[in-house]
Amino acid sequence: MSAPVIAPPAYHHLLRSVYGYETFRAGQEAIIAHVAAGGDAFVVMPTGIGKSMCYQLPAMCRPGVGVVISPLIALMHNQVEELRAKGVRAACLNSSLTPMEARDVEQRLLAGQLDLLYVAPERAVTPRFLELLEGVSIALFAIDEAHCVSQWGHDFRPEYMQLHVLAERHPNVPRIALTATADRVTRGDIVERLRLDRAQQFETSVNRPNIHYAVAAKDEPRQQLLRYLRERHPADSGLVYCQTRDRVEKTAEFLVKHGFPGVPYHAGLDAETRRRHQGLFERQEHVVLVATVAFGMGINRPDVRFVAHLDLPTSVEAYYQETGRAGRDGLPADAWMVYGLADIVTVRRRIADNGADEHRKMVEHRKLESLLGYCESTRCRRQVLLEYFGERMADACGNCDTCVQPVASWDGTIAAQKALSAVFRTNQRYGVAYLVDVLLGNASERIARNGHDRIKTFGVGADIPKAQWQSIFRQLVAGGWLQVDLGEYGTLSLTARGRALLKGEESLTLRSETVAAKQPAKRPTRSAPESTVPEEDRSLFEALRQTRRRLASENGVPAYVICHDTTLIDLARQRPHTAFDLKSIYGLGEAKITRYGEAFLEIIAENAKTAPFANAVSWTEGDL
Repeated sequence: MSAPVIAPPAYHHLLRSVYGYETFRAGQEAIIAHVAAGGDAFVVMPTGIGKSMCYQLPAMCRPGVGVVISPLIALMHNQVEELRAKGVRAACLNSSLTPMEARDVEQRLLAGQLDLLYVAPERAVTPRFLELLEGVSIALFAIDEAHCVSQWGHDFRPEYMQLHVLAERHPNVPRIALTATADRVTRGDIVERLRLDRAQQFETSVNRPNIHYAVAAKDEPRQQLLRYLRERHPADSGLVYCQTRDRVEKTAEFLVKHGFPGVPYHAGLDAETRRRHQGLFERQEHVVLVATVAFGMGINRPDVRFVAHLDLPTSVEAYYQETGRAGRDGLPADAWMVYGLADIVTVRRRIADNGADEHRKMVEHRKLESLLGYCESTRCRRQVLLEYFGERMADACGNCDTCVQPVASWDGTIAAQKALSAVFRTNQRYGVAYLVDVLLGNASERIARNGHDRIKTFGVGADIPKAQWQSIFRQLVAGGWLQVDLGEYGTLSLTARGRALLKGEESLTLRSETVAAKQPAKRPTRSAPESTVPEEDRSLFEALRQTRRRLASENGVPAYVICHDTTLIDLARQRPHTAFDLKSIYGLGEAKITRYGEAFLEIIAENAKTAPFANAVSWTEGDL
């Protein structure tokens, strides 16, 4: 059953009264107005810019319930918690509910007592749920993480393929599909499979200026991570991504051993352990969660201060999706990654073994090559990222490692030819470590036994340090001059492009770097929120944070559900005295003012050494 269209100006009032914001972020208002008026939309908007508001507000403006298709149970519960804290009638239907809880949600749905209902794609297309919707006034359908419908996306999920049934059964109900990242091919797939050919397409900048991007050569990655955390995030919460369960477990154990509260999360853990570990990450202020990449979309926490990759992701889209979990509150955050030649071998082997057809494998190899180009670039990393998604940025960002510490480049043609010659003259049967020893002239027993201490290239690279040779080989593989055998030994062989370079038909510019040069630059160890608060406001900020922690514990919700750090910063800066004053605080809507405002005002008054509510009007609904 479709809902009649009504005039949408209510979204301006709801922005202030529900969310506590005075203005929309870039691109939000046009999307909200279009969908609230009954139009279909396809939205590409990065994580942390406010995608969820683009369907939540229209759903509240229109009669009926907004049905949100969301892929992860944990994410649903987090979003429902936040909406309820704002006074929105929200619920979810998923396998984590008891039969009695599910019946209660269904009864509220049929009675018109819900503004938003979150469901998993598997449930959304079942005959029972589709029949349930026939008796309901529906405000809109929102399909979140829409890239999951595309076989070319980084997180394809077959159940998303059936969601076109919603358009067929409810042709007059507006639909909005949203994703943070999608290249041109993926976008076309989304539009086709979800029957959104008539939808208006909206795209905002993918730039996240508050995130600092950095990539380093991998060399004892756990030790690198430890140094990085000690220097940049000694008291912050963040994510560490690894490709395998074993690496997740060992990295978490390593962090705990060295004084960081690391907890593992991967599919091999039982459901109760996963719930407990995710709960720790969601509800405690200083936790480092070490996860396989599948965990990414289940995170709703806005104050993740860093995302670290100890292994190479599979594509730029996957990397951008995962790093997008950092700094969703708009405060400074980091995306830090280490990678090496072995990572390239691992990802290529995974592509070779995934059972896909040759065309799909070719696409995946090209996506990997784009990611390698990002890793090895000497240019501003943000410019490289934006260009991948079709966006240009004229000036370097000043907030990535290559901007802060510019990377020197050099004419590496001769050095590359020496490396390629070593590969050729050893019959293309050896890996990097052996070849570097040959170039350096290290006459090991194995090299002598093979007679490679007598070939022309033995010792010709003694003037270049070992770390630099490793970098050269990594860049030659990343650039397609060498290929790595996907067998057990990772032997190198020349490509057609490599043969042309060896013959002098090409020239080559390389990065000039060493592992030591790529350690993170030190900065004050104060956490990101505190670093943005003036010295005179920090004691109040900390007192407000303690109060938020207490309120969260009393209400059984994560601290960010009470309010974000940006709200605490605004409270410390403005120091409101009355309930009416709280209406000007960023992120405090009417429901939160009613529930938590008095506690914050008391702390502010105590901090100022004045009597609580000395200038306050009486606390009534009229204040709001």
